[in-house]
Parts: sequence; C-alpha cells; structure tokens
Amino acid sequence: MAGQCAAGIDTGFVTLGYAKVAILGVVQGITELLPISSTAHMRVVPALLGWRDPGSAFSAAMQLAALVAVISYFWQDVRRLVVGSVSAIAHRQFADPNLRLAIWIALATVPIVLAGALLSNSLNTCNSPFRALSVIGWACIAMAGLMGLTEILARHRRSVEEASLLDALLVGLAQVGALIPGVSRSGSTLTAALAFGFKREEAARFSFLLGIPAIALAGMKELWELHKAHLDTHGWSVLALGLVIASVSAFAAIWALMRILERFSAWPFVIYRGMLGVLLLVATSNTWLT
Repeated sequence: MAGQCAAGIDTGFVTLGYAKVAILGVVQGITELLPISSTAHMRVVPALLGWRDPGSAFSAAMQLAALVAVISYFWQDVRRLVVGSVSAIAHRQFADPNLRLAIWIALATVPIVLAGALLSNSLNTCNSPFRALSVIGWACIAMAGLMGLTEILARHRRSVEEASLLDALLVGLAQVGALIPGVSRSGSTLTAALAFGFKREEAARFSFLLGIPAIALAGMKELWELHKAHLDTHGWSVLALGLVIASVSAFAAIWALMRILERFSAWPFVIYRGMLGVLLLVATSNTWLT
C-alpha cells in the first residue's frame, strides 16, 4: 500500500519515505515530551518543507517512542512502582505507597481513555478538522497563557511523594486536553501539576509517570489500527525507522526538560508556545501555510 488514506486512517507518512520520516522522527521525539506540542510541529515542519502531512496515525504511533524514553529515564521510579505494587499485593499490604500511587495512576488514565474512544473517529480520520493549523495555533496560545499563570501564581514546594488521589485525578482530567492538537499532553499535565504546587522538576516527574498508561494505550491502539488498515511491509519499515530515531530524541528531550526545570523555570516553553501560536495564526490568515 503506497499509503495516504486507508480505512479512514491517514497513512501519509509512508509516501514520505525513510529520509523524511527520519527527520520527522527527530522532531517528533523532541517535541513529544517537551511541553510545546508535537502535533503542532508535525504539521508545521512538513508544511514549511513542502512535504505532505504525515498524518495523525504517525503521531499517535510515535508515542511508543516516547514510552520507551520515559520508562528508560525514570526506570528507578517505574521499577519501584511495579515491584512495590506486586509485593504489596502478594503480602496484602494495601496501604503501601507504591501500590497506592499505581492505583491512582490507573484511575487517572480513565478520563483520557473514555474521551479518546468517544472522539477517535474525529481525531484520527483523514483530513481531521482538529489538525487545522488555526486550531493548533489557538491551542498553543491558550496553553502558553495557562502555563504562564502557573509560573506566576503557583507555589513550587510539593514532591510526588506528597501527591494525593485528588491530584492524580485532576492531572488525569487535564490530560484529556491533549486530545486537541496543539495542547500537548506533557504541557497540559505539567501545567496542572504546577498549579497544584509541585516543584517544577517534580511536576514533570509526576506528569511523565502518570502519562505512561495513556501513552502506551494510544501507541498500541494506533499500531492495531494500522494493522487493520493493512499497512504493508514497506510502511511498517518506514514507521519502525521513525520509532527508533524518535526514541533516542525523546530521551534527550526529557534530559533537557528536567535540567531546564531544575535550574530555571517553564518560561522558555511559555514564550516559545506563545510565539509559535501567533506565527501559526498569522501564517494561516495570510495563507503562507495551508
């Protein structure tokens, strides 16, 4: 299948070929885990280069690269949660903090799973209106404003160990906003965690740990959809190359994000998002980008 639209799934990334997908893999990997919206960059970069939109299926499947990077970077946290939870269940220690946090993360994933199921036909279809550059532009500006407010008003004192069930559920609700291209999953959850008083680096840590199930489910679902769309061997090999490159880029992005939040603040991302949103609106209104 040469691939542009199969069974309603946009497989435009196949026609881009290995070299272009490798470049987009770098962009996707970096922007997926920084709070600047990978979808925005997956629309803007190809448009600027004169390439076709790789499609929402590519962006969704690339979340598996983010999953590999998150688990690798936060391996000690992930291992402690998994091993601690299994041990707690085996010994009937249901008050164990690891088991409690694992249950909270599972509950916090429910909102985005339900919302994603309800909106999947609109979000992932070919030529989805949600991927319009104007929509992405306004979403970037809105999230820049919200993130800026948290930097001004929030107290940055709490750690993940102090998180409550309410914190997890509210950050999980914020994660639903990531279904709108331009919002960014890491951006919405990081902003929510900052608003609830977490330290900047702890807010990022909480955001990434809480997002593991959602990232995994979204990526696996898209692989299944591509399988049902009968993606051929060439298409799978193009996707695999993108995944490998995006995994390495995503790990580097997490490292950079944690250093920036530890030493500075979220303001660089606020400014970047705001400028990107304004440029997108100006470009679309003047038909510089379509």
